[in-house]
Amino acid sequence: MAKKPTEQPLQRSGKAGPSRSGPKRPRRDAIAELPSREQIIEAMASEPDVKGKRDLAKILGVRGDMRTPFKRLLRELEGEGILTRTRKTLRITSALPAVTVLDIPSDADPDDLHAFPATWNEEEGEAPRVSVLQPPNARVVPAPGDRILARIDAGEELVPHYTARAMKILDKPRRGQIGIVRMDEDGARLIPVERKQKQMRIPAGDLGDAKDGDLVEVAVKFSGRMMIPRAKVVEVIGNPATEGAVSLIAIHNLDIPFRFPASVEKAAEVVKEATLKGREDWRHIPLLTIDPPDAKDHDDAVYAEPDKDPANPDGHIIYVAIADVAAYVRPGETMDREAYLRGNSVYFPDRVVPMLPERISNDLCSLREGENRPSLAVRMVYSKDGIKKSHSFHRIIMRSAAKLSYQRAQAAIDGNPDDQTGPLLEPVLKPLWKAYAAMAKARDKRGPLDLDLPERKIILNAEGMVDRIYVPERLDAHRLIEEMMIAANVAAAETLEKHKTPLLYRVHDTPSREKLTALREFLSSLELSFDKTDAVKPANFNRVLATARKAGKTEQVSEMVLRSQAQAEYSAENYGHFGLNLDRYAHFTSPIRRYSDLIVHRALITALNLGNDGLSQNETIKLPGIAQHISSTERRAMAAERETADRLLAGFLATKIGAQFEGRISGVTKSGLFVRLLETGADGFIPASTLGQDYYRYVEEQQAMIGDRTGEMFRLGDTVEVRLLEAAPVAGALRFELLSEGPRVNPSSYKRSGKRPSRSHGPKGRRR
Repeated sequence: MAKKPTEQPLQRSGKAGPSRSGPKRPRRDAIAELPSREQIIEAMASEPDVKGKRDLAKILGVRGDMRTPFKRLLRELEGEGILTRTRKTLRITSALPAVTVLDIPSDADPDDLHAFPATWNEEEGEAPRVSVLQPPNARVVPAPGDRILARIDAGEELVPHYTARAMKILDKPRRGQIGIVRMDEDGARLIPVERKQKQMRIPAGDLGDAKDGDLVEVAVKFSGRMMIPRAKVVEVIGNPATEGAVSLIAIHNLDIPFRFPASVEKAAEVVKEATLKGREDWRHIPLLTIDPPDAKDHDDAVYAEPDKDPANPDGHIIYVAIADVAAYVRPGETMDREAYLRGNSVYFPDRVVPMLPERISNDLCSLREGENRPSLAVRMVYSKDGIKKSHSFHRIIMRSAAKLSYQRAQAAIDGNPDDQTGPLLEPVLKPLWKAYAAMAKARDKRGPLDLDLPERKIILNAEGMVDRIYVPERLDAHRLIEEMMIAANVAAAETLEKHKTPLLYRVHDTPSREKLTALREFLSSLELSFDKTDAVKPANFNRVLATARKAGKTEQVSEMVLRSQAQAEYSAENYGHFGLNLDRYAHFTSPIRRYSDLIVHRALITALNLGNDGLSQNETIKLPGIAQHISSTERRAMAAERETADRLLAGFLATKIGAQFEGRISGVTKSGLFVRLLETGADGFIPASTLGQDYYRYVEEQQAMIGDRTGEMFRLGDTVEVRLLEAAPVAGALRFELLSEGPRVNPSSYKRSGKRPSRSHGPKGRRR
């Protein structure tokens, strides 16, 4: 018969795990049944001299046929981190502290989170698995891939079942150092990716399978009395040159998932195409997609027609249809978990890392010309002055009448139609432009922030390197699509609020008081003023931007206005969108590439009873955590795109060392000046120590470096001539020499400010 448990329970220590104290030696009677997990832990806690499974089997009386399942049970306890084996010795694993740091695996199920200790002594055996509780009203809502500070509970049983409640989401440290392997006559060296890290030697025996040009992850070890750092390759990530992907560095450095697991690809392949069942048939409406010429997926289509209602003279009806991703990507399923993990697609000059598998993003959900596609559409009625009178959402099947680029659509409106756009001009394109003209009136009256900064586009050659850089022309076709997408996003937020359905808002907070003070001080130095009001609105910024344009100070003012703005993000709570000057706003129009939009689609499906694939109750509870997570993945994507552009441009300019360029000061710090080249948009640095023969004082309110003796000033937004001295393509870094002389001001007023000067022992002689 089974061994009876001891009558006296084990006493717990102050930690969350089992105590080593307990009753005396258990009975050694032979047993006919396998001992329980509790009996095993109890026996080990009461017998500190137990060395291994044989001793434990003897204590518990395990004999004969029970030995094999007994060994299997011990292995299970090891695998769960409850027991630890060191060589042939078994012992109870050290308990987790009551508060500890946990890492949630990136592939964890969002609906059933688990985690492991962030630091763990491998001699303790397998790290214990911890279930992460997710109460409905939790202030901290963790997600897969997060590092958390958590309060641990081991339960009341002898065998601990660890659960955790998140107290705080922590920043995860960067993974091991990465860099490019370069072979030389002495062996190999590591060219680091991080700009502030130095090159290291890689001993021949520590190269592993790495070859010249490979991107690798290394461990750093120190040798000799001088503790010289050396690198050991621990993983070969890939070769950016042979893979044609400079973005691979940023992808790895920022932990961006870029390969879909086989299970996700398989789930996408077996999806069946949506049918007309349960949908309205809109295939007779000639909706158009208007996108960049190189777009691979098309998730929005538009159409407009005159409103024939006599109560709305000269009004317009605008249709916006958006790919129905929710029809294929269901809550909690394999593709949904992967999409949530990624948060958004990431767009590089040399590749796209999509949020969804190609079968979904480029096929079933891409609104291809002439093919039936499921969509979630909004029909909006506007007055002749661009005021929205009503809107309604519909789940439909549509068929795109044409796939146009911005340039072709604009050319047709401008009087240069081609064979495809010609027949569409009168019935489709002109009504679209008339509807947009009405919307533009209302937009101008609303007064969103008018900060139209040019964005450069990098074009690569067949080798994956920079061929040219240009600023695409801003067309009315771009503005038309943007305005109609904004209108659809607002309609989505309004509908969900009306139905009291929780949603993810796209929010943009009012600038902080500190940033407004800094802006006013800077504008004062330019002899410009900013309205003194606590209730600041976009119109306040627009007025100063208009004044700056007339005064020829657009660059300086635009840069500072941009810096004064808060960062847009996602939130389950609404505090409006300052930049767009809108009270409520949600992202609805790009569910192929943004998880936020997929959540809004599901919310609309639930609110309007458009199907059984809407927002689940579990998702509703987790909206604050989802908002936090996808805001983080968006920032990660922006950082990766910026890093990759820097590396591509540094590689492009590496052959132009010594060349002179015109640039604009884009940043001023105590350590020097950041300069952005006008032609390419490449950013580089000029150390303060090379500015000239003077002590240069950083004056924050002026956003300038000012010579302590000469009064020579270099200020944010100034146009300067520079010479390229150094280019580091792997790090994406450029170093310039300043050739221009700055204007002179009276330095005495800045000396009295009490700010310490930045010492600058520059080259002798004047700059050329």
